[in-house]
Amino acid sequence: MTKIFAPIIWLFKLIYKILDFLIITPFSRLFYKVRDLFRNNNNKFESILNRPNVLIYFSLVCAIIVFLLVDSKVINLTENEAEVISGQAINVTYNDEAYVVEGIPDSVDITLIGNKSSIYLATQLGDHEVSLDLTGYGPGTYKVKLKYNHSVESVNYKLDPSTVTVKISEKVSEVHALSYDLLNESDLNSTLSVTNVQLSSTEVICKSSQEILDKIATVKALIDANDITLSQSGTETLDDVELVAYDSNGNKLSNVEMVPSKVSATVTIDSYHASKNVNINVTGEMASGKAISSISSSVKSVEVYGSKSVVDAIDSIDATVSVDGLSSNTTTSVELDKPSGVRYMDNTKTSVSITVADESQITVTGVAINTSNLASGLSASASSSADQTVDVIVKGVADVINTIDSNAITASVDLSGLGVGTHTVPVKVTVNDDRVKVQSTKTQITVKIVQK
Repeated sequence: MTKIFAPIIWLFKLIYKILDFLIITPFSRLFYKVRDLFRNNNNKFESILNRPNVLIYFSLVCAIIVFLLVDSKVINLTENEAEVISGQAINVTYNDEAYVVEGIPDSVDITLIGNKSSIYLATQLGDHEVSLDLTGYGPGTYKVKLKYNHSVESVNYKLDPSTVTVKISEKVSEVHALSYDLLNESDLNSTLSVTNVQLSSTEVICKSSQEILDKIATVKALIDANDITLSQSGTETLDDVELVAYDSNGNKLSNVEMVPSKVSATVTIDSYHASKNVNINVTGEMASGKAISSISSSVKSVEVYGSKSVVDAIDSIDATVSVDGLSSNTTTSVELDKPSGVRYMDNTKTSVSITVADESQITVTGVAINTSNLASGLSASASSSADQTVDVIVKGVADVINTIDSNAITASVDLSGLGVGTHTVPVKVTVNDDRVKVQSTKTQITVKIVQK
């Protein structure tokens, strides 16, 4: 018990010492000096001062007077302090069935000003309600003051902002089609993909001012892939899916009330995949006099996962290897290109082996020239028989190029953007074999375009 009351006893002793130092001792000295002054002239006053309890009673009266002066703030022993309460929400009162209010900030900052004890009480008492009463206001633009309700009168306050300019508009409604956005799809199991989403409603009623409704471009249900709990193919229903309205720039619009405010979404998850062959693409120029004899990949095919439409549209998985300056056999590790929309591939790298041999050259004659990208309703032909075919120089390893004929080479001219008339266009030749290089003996031909 002694340990429990020890701090209280110490506090009272401290208060006594402070009162003794600040009040009792100074006043005692003052009265003794007054007594010495009037000792010879006023024996009655001296006898009063000589009484043992007079100085104690007088000091007590002085202490009470000082306390009353401090409590009534006639004497201020402490400096004012300030404390900021940030991010305080605003309680707005208005007819939300008939009107839409714009211009209200999300929150305000409250600065409390006063002595430390008063500020402490103010922060502990009450809910610090900041209110904006727009009852009775009709359509229009108004500058109104915010109000702060608190229960400690000894504290002053400032609001930031203290006034706001609000715009009140009549509430109208429109019906909009409802679609969805899939968020955080990359967080979904990489072997799974969302193949279908069925919303509980395909339309939503949007309520706001006509000015805001005119800005609505799309209304989306935001489906978060993190809410999907499936770890394999199946169907799951997500409730309370948030709805958001966007303008034509993709910005979220506020002050839009939606009916229904939330929807449910039935999400179908699949693990669709297919095997795709690996195709090696070669870039760069080999060392002079050298050519590729053979090129092979350690990975022949890859299992590709994703939505059916994405996977089925993929012809092959490419791997690009550089042979720039290559003069001898080599084996190198190459990253496999991951097509857009693919969720997962069971291999991401392959080892490419290249065999190098001496380069030979042959010329393939009479390769027919084809046209491409000609506008509808037009017909194109070479201006002369000499421009109907082209000779092609083929370079590579002898064993490879000796199997190349005119059917293996494609020669073409691009006629996109050309109209009726005679045009000179460049010739492009290609061959479907990365071990071989081809070069046309003609850089361009003349083509005549007419109406059909």
